[in-house]
Amino acid sequence: MVTSETTSQVSTALEEAAIEQLRTGFRGELLRPGDDGYDAARQIFNGMIDRRPALIARPADTADIQRCVIFAREHGLLVSIKGGGHSPVGYAVCEGGLMIDLSLMKGIEVDPQTRTAVAEAGVNWGEFDAATQQHGLAVTGGRVPSTGIAGLTLGSGSGWLERKLGYTVDNMIGAEVVTADGGVVRASEQENPDLFWGLRGGGGNFGIVTKFEYRLHPIGPIVYGGMLLFTRDRATEIVRAYRDFMEEAPDDVCGALALLTAPPAPFVPEELRGKPVLGMVVCFTGKPEEGEATVRPLLELEPVVRLVQPMPYVAVQSLLEAANPSGLRNYWKADMYPQLPDAAVEALISSASEPLSPFTTIIVQPLGGAVHRVPDDATAIGWRSAKWALHVLGMWQDAAEDEKQIAWVRNVAAALQPWAQRGGYLNYIMDEGEQAVRDSFGRHYGRMVALKERYDPTNLFRMNQNIKPNGR
Repeated sequence: MVTSETTSQVSTALEEAAIEQLRTGFRGELLRPGDDGYDAARQIFNGMIDRRPALIARPADTADIQRCVIFAREHGLLVSIKGGGHSPVGYAVCEGGLMIDLSLMKGIEVDPQTRTAVAEAGVNWGEFDAATQQHGLAVTGGRVPSTGIAGLTLGSGSGWLERKLGYTVDNMIGAEVVTADGGVVRASEQENPDLFWGLRGGGGNFGIVTKFEYRLHPIGPIVYGGMLLFTRDRATEIVRAYRDFMEEAPDDVCGALALLTAPPAPFVPEELRGKPVLGMVVCFTGKPEEGEATVRPLLELEPVVRLVQPMPYVAVQSLLEAANPSGLRNYWKADMYPQLPDAAVEALISSASEPLSPFTTIIVQPLGGAVHRVPDDATAIGWRSAKWALHVLGMWQDAAEDEKQIAWVRNVAAALQPWAQRGGYLNYIMDEGEQAVRDSFGRHYGRMVALKERYDPTNLFRMNQNIKPNGR
């Protein structure tokens, strides 16, 4: 007689045997619950996410990733992919399935002659910028150094340099991809161009990108940049002035506004520490000596803190690092806007006047420039005509506050809805569901479904802002 206990023991034995088989020839690491390093590996940026994969695989190379994909298919496992682990929804880690953690894959090759770089999928933007800035080169990258290059690139790739260089996907020129059948393909304008088109904005829906190839541009190593702070009572005035300046500014003027709480830092006047303020990040990519004259209208707004000067580009890339520590509880909303009229500015300032957490930040992001010069149909992402984006980044410490903190973020986003466009980018979607994914692609959605049918017909890669194959 076979009891349930016996069945459980047999299943466990089979599972152990399968894992040992995967371990054979695997160059990276395999971690199971209880192993040293398991709990650290499953932690991601958003402290609200607490999931326990049955197995964490940390591949050393592309062949290891192929083994993981085949293993997951053979055993019917849910698969999640961790690059930098910054997805606020927590797609990087799954419950009870196979988590493929790419953090061991850190290779970066920079060719200063061709101004290109090839980077493995476990690289983060701090590491990438450090490598390219040795040659005075850069590409649009994440605003927090620990953000992974993989997730940010595949979902669009927004960063300080987007007005000058376009989104990261606009500078992606090739990729190596492990597909759902365990094969490896290269995607570029010349090879599998349909897949290459879809990767530039389609997220992780079509496979695991193991290597990214980028076109680089002369930026830095010194730029004119830094931060300005204004008292919050002037927020409406400053946001309007910034909006008017940025809509006419040259492409070399990059940056954003931020509604935040002043940190208890020495550079902040004592009377403003811990108080709501308005911050402005400045990043001028032209000749550093021309920066002050170019952004003078912003400097003449009389900030209470003026920390702008020629500085390393990597320092500008680190300006938000201290304000975005890993492990806080995170809930985000983001939308894009064809215009930002006075009424929208007033709605923003009013709804965000009393933040519930000192960690919560709202970023008002100017678009335009190079972003607008790429045709909508050139990549999977569209919506190129939007002039502004708003990111409401709710961050707090206490789990008991989850409900009210989430409600606050939703309230701010709702206050701006009358001016928001219908669709945005995959990286901007938090919990809006399938319709939001459809809206994100607009007229491109049918083409995205066709790509999904071709490259992942069983929807193996579904821990993402998912494009569902037909009938699934």
